[in-house]
Amino acid sequence: MNRIRALRKEKGYTQLKIQMMTGIDQSDYSKIETGRRYLTFEQCRKLAVALETSMDYLAGLTDEKQPYPRKKED
Repeated sequence: MNRIRALRKEKGYTQLKIQMMTGIDQSDYSKIETGRRYLTFEQCRKLAVALETSMDYLAGLTDEKQPYPRKKED
């Protein structure tokens, strides 16, 4: 998941910061970055929000980093 690693570094975040932002355990996150573990739907959603991108970008379905407009939470 080179896109995830690249976005994390672009933002200046450490793996520990990602853990604090998403609740994904740092060791699990490390495995996701190196391709030894797959993302769940929920993990992908949390990472997309934390890294300010779309799930499609993380999945490699688009090259557009900008997230889609998000609906406001009530």
